[in-house]
Amino acid sequence: MTDELFAPLGAGALTLRALRAEDAAQLHRLVNDWEVARMLARVPFPYPRQLADEWIASTRAQIAAGTAWHLAITRDEALVGCVGLTTSPDAPRHAELGYWVGRRHWGQGIGPEAAGRLARWALANLDLDVIHASVLEENARSAAVLARIGFVEDGMAEQDFTARNARLPVRRFRAGRAELAPPADAPAPEAPAAATPAMPTGARLLLVAACALIDPDGRVLLARRPEGKPMAGLWEFPGGKLMAGETPEDALIRELKEELGIDVSAACLAPFAFASHPLEGRHLLMPLYLCRRWGGTLEGREGQALAWVRPAKLGDYAMPPADKPLVALLRDFL
Repeated sequence: MTDELFAPLGAGALTLRALRAEDAAQLHRLVNDWEVARMLARVPFPYPRQLADEWIASTRAQIAAGTAWHLAITRDEALVGCVGLTTSPDAPRHAELGYWVGRRHWGQGIGPEAAGRLARWALANLDLDVIHASVLEENARSAAVLARIGFVEDGMAEQDFTARNARLPVRRFRAGRAELAPPADAPAPEAPAAATPAMPTGARLLLVAACALIDPDGRVLLARRPEGKPMAGLWEFPGGKLMAGETPEDALIRELKEELGIDVSAACLAPFAFASHPLEGRHLLMPLYLCRRWGGTLEGREGQALAWVRPAKLGDYAMPPADKPLVALLRDFL
């Protein structure tokens, strides 16, 4: 069944998708269990069957509004639990993660697989920098799941638990892009290898060429780093690392073709400025070029989102540290 509300996410053998009305009966059977409900803050017990219908309808409305993403965790098309992410207008660029798994499916690695997948997707596709989570102090199982994903403990708090009719202590966790790295079996990210002591000093320099594409209306193109890459979800100027024997112009011509499907000539690349930024084990040197002419139809060929941005609005986009100093220069120039 196709659901246009939310494109399903694969997570190993699992699928995360929008909840549907027909999920209500199975959802009710799984969550109407004291061992599940007692660990969840806002779930009553007993759990009324009608509440399942109402909650599913509310989750679909929230996805449509872009305020929360509560998803079904399915395996072989059967519902096994739910995972969700909720944003707050009081804490921009922050969100809260939660999940539960039916008791019959405990101990099968479903929690870390589903929660980790949604968290990494959220940082790559939503305007977020930090994801928080809370677990009941006695819930060592869920605390271990969060630690396995990459969350770090962030103090204690108290929270109301509806099923227990009590306010109870919870352990707080948080994670950002650095903590929520791709899983070990994900494709190798584009990250520089650490220099070894035997390498000459110059070999520690990482050369990356970037390009500010400028359209006839004076807007600048930004590309969002896709899930699976370091700093996923941040916006940057298109470009990439220089390969052996390449000039910065050569690298940009190749990268812009591979990433965006456009043809650029060296004569249309004008050197503008450069960024110098320390990295772990390396130092980044990134020349920025301006380009106003290219051929072909521009598209994100690596699944990356693209945005044409007015110069005055460039500062509104979260960017890697190396790109930020270039924004003010570019804004003043344009």
